[in-house]
Amino acid sequence: MAAAPAAPTSAAPRLTLQCAPIGADTTTIRSLDWDRSRFDIEFGLRNGTTYNSFLVRGERTVLIDTSHLKFEATWLPLLREQIDPKAIDHLIVSHTEPDHSGLIGPLLELNPEIEIVASKVAIQFLENQVHRPFKSRAVKSGEALDLGTNPESGMAHRFEFLSAPNLHWPDTIFSFDHGTGILYTCDAFGLHYCSDDLFDVDPGAIAPDFRFYYECLMGPNARSVLQAMKRMDGLPAIHTIAVGHGPLLREHLSLWLDDYRSWSSERSTGEAYAAVCYVSQYGFCDRLSQALARGIQKAGAAVQLVDLRATDPQELSALVGEASAVVVPTWPAAADAELQASIGTLLAALKPKQWVACYDAFGGNDEPIDTVAGQLRALGQKSAFEPLRIRQVPQTGDYQRCEEAGTDLGQLLTKARTIAAMKALDGDLDKALGRLSGGLYVVTARQSDSEGGMRSGAMVASWVSQASFEPPGITVAVAKDRAIEALLQVGDRFVLNILREDNHQQLLRHFLKRFPPGADRFAGISTLDGAAAGGPVLGDALAFLGCRVAQRLEGPDHWIIYAEVEEGNVADTEASTAVHHRKVGNHY
Repeated sequence: MAAAPAAPTSAAPRLTLQCAPIGADTTTIRSLDWDRSRFDIEFGLRNGTTYNSFLVRGERTVLIDTSHLKFEATWLPLLREQIDPKAIDHLIVSHTEPDHSGLIGPLLELNPEIEIVASKVAIQFLENQVHRPFKSRAVKSGEALDLGTNPESGMAHRFEFLSAPNLHWPDTIFSFDHGTGILYTCDAFGLHYCSDDLFDVDPGAIAPDFRFYYECLMGPNARSVLQAMKRMDGLPAIHTIAVGHGPLLREHLSLWLDDYRSWSSERSTGEAYAAVCYVSQYGFCDRLSQALARGIQKAGAAVQLVDLRATDPQELSALVGEASAVVVPTWPAAADAELQASIGTLLAALKPKQWVACYDAFGGNDEPIDTVAGQLRALGQKSAFEPLRIRQVPQTGDYQRCEEAGTDLGQLLTKARTIAAMKALDGDLDKALGRLSGGLYVVTARQSDSEGGMRSGAMVASWVSQASFEPPGITVAVAKDRAIEALLQVGDRFVLNILREDNHQQLLRHFLKRFPPGADRFAGISTLDGAAAGGPVLGDALAFLGCRVAQRLEGPDHWIIYAEVEEGNVADTEASTAVHHRKVGNHY
């Protein structure tokens, strides 16, 4: 997974607004959240984010999306400076995630007559979200909204809609203005990057965040990305992609489109994949499913998120039936007829040789997880992992457990590919690579979140080297499917425990064993908690280095972590470091 770059310094949290024209009769209001550090599950933001909305005036006027509720005190007054809210005829809701729909309720109070234009699913979601009646129009691919001609500019504005489910919510629609050639895509093609730059003027600066955003939010739905891009191919020339997060894409549009097409094709073409099912807007199902999907991706396996509430029955049957593994949530015990039909379609589509597993949605009225697991066992599928039981409002550790279970499943799906790769090197080359030796180390990390939750991890490492004198720095190679990788983003701290030659076997055996998802890696091990800022120091280690990640370089199957060393100590100046000698160079 691509890493987000380093965070800018900031004295205090900042929320600002930017209002600017982006086309004929078209204005954007961008809500700049400079210091937001987390988004969705555990996706760390290093450069803040923005929430973009748009105002288009033809003979009638349309507003495309609103903003996050935290901007209510400033966004609504700025909107009033642009237009009387009662003069807005239509509100296009690209999707109903709160960061884009948070101000729909206050807007309806100012203009109860506004017509909300959205997908059928989005309108259903909004009915439960705003708790008041509103005018609405459900639209799907190929349908249009004609604003007529602006009397001042002479420009005609006709919006054509494209269904884009699962990008990254099931209710998403794109809107294309045939007058300006601007395509409004909300989350798709976006990035969490906050700056005063209205457009993508510096592709080098934003490319890491663009990739990181894709990997976190769009990669698990690569098949849906390609379907949406096929629909986009039927449009006239696209001049600008007006995204919901980050700078608008205009200056280097073909670069970003080519990236999305290439990355999605790599994930989708003829590859075994896991279908992770969820029930949208039910309990914590959305977030837990994303944690599972992220773990599967870390193992190099393909994944497809499947919404049981909104996916078309034929597509649901195909996605489940063609998958090599299927992960199922608990669903509402009192599910409506439509959801019950989808569950029936899901169960009927399962195939005998698939891996299956289930997880708690923690929706408050779930079908018991043992009942769901029993239904799956009765169908004869292979169990991918033990049922993931969530017994409380999900905390950081629960999401980590889901991610690690996903990684275990991903490794099952890629096992044959891994074995083939191990046999692929030339014999002499393989033996020569094996003569590279290294020390033996245990990398440890522990982080707390804003809600008091804790994540921790540990791994044995031998690919470690000093990399700089001033400041003192080291590099560590970390396999992409290691659980600890998520704790080694830019700015994170960790501890490198250096093992001693005469007393390392017990630690080595402990940290090389396979841990169940969410297991405490340090149970039964002597640690000196508080000795270093980044994580536990092992009591039997020869020495330790406290490090902060400064840069990450992506390799084919490893991340190369460059970290600055901030502290360290040696327990025994007379002892030697344990050394690892391999016989072959194509696996550990």
